[in-house]
Amino acid sequence: MAQLDLKPTRIELIRTNRRIKLAKRGLDLLKMKRSSLVMEFFRISRSVKGLRENLRSEIGEALETIRAAEIISGTMNLERIAFMSADSTVGINLKNVMGVRIPELNRSYNQTILSGQYRAMSVPTAINDAIKVFESIYTQIVEIAEKENSMRKLLHEIDKTKRRSNAIENILIPRLTSSAKQIRMRLDELERDMFTTLKMIKRKMNRKAQESASL
Repeated sequence: MAQLDLKPTRIELIRTNRRIKLAKRGLDLLKMKRSSLVMEFFRISRSVKGLRENLRSEIGEALETIRAAEIISGTMNLERIAFMSADSTVGINLKNVMGVRIPELNRSYNQTILSGQYRAMSVPTAINDAIKVFESIYTQIVEIAEKENSMRKLLHEIDKTKRRSNAIENILIPRLTSSAKQIRMRLDELERDMFTTLKMIKRKMNRKAQESASL
């Protein structure tokens, strides 16, 4: 931060005091924002923890389900139905969370003959169960990726907000307060000098008045 220019005037003192008030107000807002960001970060963190725990259990279930489907329906049949499955794409939108632009992922599936109705009627139950489990896993992986990206964005903003609030609290406000103090001291000094000068002028005027009266 550049060194503040000190002008020992009352207008400059008023301006400096206004800047101090504005800096304190900004500091309060930054601290409120940081607290909100931290709360949002931990909220998402708890959600991710629950999703990860659920994902671990579902992966184990999915492996067992796919083994059962392979045993019951055969590898060739399993691969044929897998080939008929739709490819998916993940799109990205942006949402605003307390001033932080966070990517929001959305899934879409290409058109395929392996519709829900076809699966219910023609796909063996074991394979259909495996498809459902892996679809759930895929959904959770995308959701976890979205939330972890949000956490990184929030963490970056938390750190940025902390640095800004520290700069205001530990550098700007003390510097402005010191400047205001110096201006006040200089104004007091000028006022004392002016008072002394006026007293001297008054004494000289009284002395001249007395000398004129004695003539």
